[in-house]
Amino acid sequence: MCCRNAVARKKSSYQSERKRENRMLELDHLQRDFQLVPYPHASAHYEAFPASTPVHQVQCRPAMTEEEIRHILRDHSAGVLSDDGAVERLRNLPFEDLGFANVDHHRSLRQGFPETVFGAGKTPDQVAGIVESLAKNTHNILVTRATAEQYARVQEVVPEAAFHAVARTIVVKKDETIRGKGTVLVISAGTSDVPVAEEAVVTLEVLGNIVDPLYDVGVAGLHRLLGRRDRLINARVIIVVAGMEGALPSVVGGLVSAPVIAVPTSIGYGASFGGVAALLGMLNSCASNVSVVNIDNGFGAAMVASLINRI
Repeated sequence: MCCRNAVARKKSSYQSERKRENRMLELDHLQRDFQLVPYPHASAHYEAFPASTPVHQVQCRPAMTEEEIRHILRDHSAGVLSDDGAVERLRNLPFEDLGFANVDHHRSLRQGFPETVFGAGKTPDQVAGIVESLAKNTHNILVTRATAEQYARVQEVVPEAAFHAVARTIVVKKDETIRGKGTVLVISAGTSDVPVAEEAVVTLEVLGNIVDPLYDVGVAGLHRLLGRRDRLINARVIIVVAGMEGALPSVVGGLVSAPVIAVPTSIGYGASFGGVAALLGMLNSCASNVSVVNIDNGFGAAMVASLINRI
């Protein structure tokens, strides 16, 4: 009996060791594919993987899949990967060096939403290159502050891309999943504020929210807002976009219990100072449920609203 148990244990130990050796060989091939370190046989160096490896030495393949993450976790659990080795691979694996941009394919895993492309200051070729890289994944793609010229170039590499002229955004919609728990109401004080409000609306939709836009209901005609009070009460998060003196967020904040995100716009005459007057007015709001983002930053307001709406 004891002999049989000893033989069984020896056989099990041999099989485990063979499995471990085979996995080490797989990791050698995988590591060369990712080119995480400047030498060819990586598995022998896992225990001593330097935490200070320069970023320029880390050139990774375009994306990290859930299965790859599971492989890393299994290897760590089996003792094939050290703690430092596992952390280093998870931290650095999924970005792609395009020469002019390092595309962050890991962001949706870290933060719950993918990288957004800021179009201003980029050439059409640069925007198209980044979008083409992101399109290898299955998540939605958003380009803000985009131009028609950038969109025309993007369409050549990703034909399903759509252009929202008022919002100045390019969208590639791959995932229709609704992730928000309620409705996000987007209010603009005037029609001149709509481009910033539309940037927020498009961003919210890309991030998987149900959005209710309500435009041109500023304080110069407050009855226009009060007549839609049911929509205010039913919203889980509210974004209020306003220029001039920026009073509308305080009014809305005093009517609801939901968080209100105020967006000052650069709309106004000389003493508005390109939105600074509205910004200062919103920062000094008496309504305690009002927070403020930067001037004309509809995208930033939508990101925060989306995070709140997922809680």
